[in-house]
Amino acid sequence: MIFRFSLYGFLKNLRFFEAFLVLALRERGMGFLEIGSLIAVREVTTHLLEIPSGAVADAWGRKACMVASMAAYVGCFLLLGSAGSFTAMALAMVCYGLGDAFRSGTHKAMIYSWLREQGRENERTQVYGYTRSWSKIGSAVSALIAAALVIFSGNYASVFYWSAVPAFLNLVNLVTYPASLDAGCHGFKRGIWRAAFVTLADAFREIRKLPVLRRLVGESVAMEGGYEAMKDYLQPVLQTAALTLPFLYGQSDLRRTALVTGVVYALLFFAGSLASRRAHVWESWCGGSVAATSRLRMLTALLMALLLPALLYGLPWVAAAIFVVMGLLQNLWRPIQVGRFDEHGSEGVGATLLSVESQAKSMAAAFWAPLLGAMIDVSLNGTGAVPTAVLWPICLPLIVILLSFFRKGVISHSP
Repeated sequence: MIFRFSLYGFLKNLRFFEAFLVLALRERGMGFLEIGSLIAVREVTTHLLEIPSGAVADAWGRKACMVASMAAYVGCFLLLGSAGSFTAMALAMVCYGLGDAFRSGTHKAMIYSWLREQGRENERTQVYGYTRSWSKIGSAVSALIAAALVIFSGNYASVFYWSAVPAFLNLVNLVTYPASLDAGCHGFKRGIWRAAFVTLADAFREIRKLPVLRRLVGESVAMEGGYEAMKDYLQPVLQTAALTLPFLYGQSDLRRTALVTGVVYALLFFAGSLASRRAHVWESWCGGSVAATSRLRMLTALLMALLLPALLYGLPWVAAAIFVVMGLLQNLWRPIQVGRFDEHGSEGVGATLLSVESQAKSMAAAFWAPLLGAMIDVSLNGTGAVPTAVLWPICLPLIVILLSFFRKGVISHSP
């Protein structure tokens, strides 16, 4: 099953538009406030459906929810490719949020169910880190293919259409998962919505009863909520950086940007794959999951502080390097943090607990995305290359990470 879990992650991350989303929307004449608003639509949709979807997954069937997620992605990608208005793109983002809501937490819970079946619970970080590494390999391959698609097509629309193909293949992969991975679900006997409500109530009762789960949610919001809203700004940074390379002067701006963006994103995702696979080594070296995640938050805060002067002083390659390192830290963080949730939560509400965490992150990203976009638009004119100095607001999530070290009751150094 580890191969099947890894195949899921690989296909899921063959989203050819991912490395070019901001640039594609800028090509259609959108400002950063509109782009941030679309991201907020996606995150709010995920927020509204996150916990119910996790409860439905635990109560009804995780396979069915995962298949529904892939179907929503297929619809989203086809709509993004053909959409010509903000409203149509917003509808596509609703589909995207629906797919994210029914996916996040659910597949991780299936992995942990299988580990319990096999008596391998102590391998949580290692196995999840391994499968997540294949997700990042998928992202790396996706970035290179996407760059080729943009170069040969001369536009960004094609990357949306082609993204629907691996999503459909993943749907087929999930349909053939063994039924035993739905173990622990309440099933149909009380009705789907009643069973979902009972599971949701059980999850909230568990979170209320265990302060450690509340602390874990707070950590995830501080570390990942703001990063989710700022990470795509690597694309305009790379667009500016690409125009500085003298050996590409003979190429069009689009080709230069596509080549540099594809290569950098591929390197980022390949390195992220290695980091995810070695997360258990970092955890062991730090002396446990609590120390490991605490040090990762500290390093991320330092990098965000360094990113600010790199942007203000117009150093796009330095800023890009900082983005890459922050991405590596995120890939060390996630397998460890997910393992901590599984360690402290119970099997019957596993998907729901992770959905609660993901919902909290979605709320944070929905707050940050339009705010950062509006602040950038104040200083920006036109739709061409973006001066790095106007991107300084993306460093504001640093404030939340710093506060996470001092706010008593939210972050703790002991489980």
